[in-house]
Amino acid sequence: MESKVFKIDEIDKNIIEIIQREPMLTHTEIAKKVNRSQPTIGMRIRKLEKAGVLKFQAGINVKTMDLLLARVEIQTLKPDETVNLVKSCPHMVNAFRLSGTSNLSILVVSDKLADLDEIVNHHFRKDPNVTNVYMDIITDVTNDFVLPFDFNFENCGLTSNRDCCGKCFS
Repeated sequence: MESKVFKIDEIDKNIIEIIQREPMLTHTEIAKKVNRSQPTIGMRIRKLEKAGVLKFQAGINVKTMDLLLARVEIQTLKPDETVNLVKSCPHMVNAFRLSGTSNLSILVVSDKLADLDEIVNHHFRKDPNVTNVYMDIITDVTNDFVLPFDFNFENCGLTSNRDCCGKCFS
């Protein structure tokens, strides 16, 4: 299936697949694998990066970290407000807009189950704009799953009296 935003060809797909499997390869090594010149590979990678198709991201591997990861599905009347909350809270690592019963799915992380429950209760179950909340604790991750992560939980209202997002535990 081709992207409707940015068209990529088979060579671009091969480059992306190689980088995903072995992100530390040099352009020269990638060039050998796709039978193209090193300058061509460099140009294609820059083009993919500039278009936002290819991103290099450091983060934690959820599969190997001793953290609890939850998926919270909510139906809210104000999804934009919730998305802004996700951007500011160190416990919320990403949000996905959905069609169907829920309109947002949010990944929430903590080192304590009680904190996950408190986050969900405070931010979602007590919010009058949220009409439905469902939380699953993710018990296993099949493949490596790398997410950018803010370890500064101490900036959150859970572990101190300070607000992490201007809305925590008020």
